[in-house]
Amino acid sequence: MATLPGMWERTITIGSAGKTFSVTGWKLGWSMGPKELIKHLQTVQQQVTYNLPTPTQEALAEAFEHEIPLIGTEKSYFKELSCMLERKRDLMAKILTDVGFKPIIPEGGYFMMADTSGIDVNFDEYDKSDDPHDYKFVRWLTKEKGIAAIPPSAFYSAQHKHFGAKYIRFCFIKEDTTLESAAKKLKEWKDELGK
Repeated sequence: MATLPGMWERTITIGSAGKTFSVTGWKLGWSMGPKELIKHLQTVQQQVTYNLPTPTQEALAEAFEHEIPLIGTEKSYFKELSCMLERKRDLMAKILTDVGFKPIIPEGGYFMMADTSGIDVNFDEYDKSDDPHDYKFVRWLTKEKGIAAIPPSAFYSAQHKHFGAKYIRFCFIKEDTTLESAAKKLKEWKDELGK
């Protein structure tokens, strides 16, 4: 956002070591922006931070010192990460499309929403709960096929759960062998449906 014309002066970019460098548990973040905006964030940060993870701060500083000269080159971690995620995203989209899901192709991150409305499976006999369809679908997919997903309606208020009920969310930042295993399980399931 900050790279768009006229946006640097109006944008604070916030990052997370845990997400950016795939080190879950490193609860360390940063913010960048124009001095006039950052000074207010520094005031807030000074009042809410009581325990600093000094070793992770040092490690993150080292990562940035080594990465900054590489930005824009093929050796850049950010470039490599982007290419790796794009390849895995495209693989996940193909896997899901091949069995009848309608994936929504993300332009960032490592989660993919998939529309399930094209898959004709009735989970009512399997799951007698009053939960939305996405909950039933995810429970069935996890228990019966060994493929974990997230029901997006979990992120909605009670009166708006219907907005997420026809989708399920997949994470594609997985080992290639894990994605291949999921593809195999989904193909077997598709073949069962075709019988």
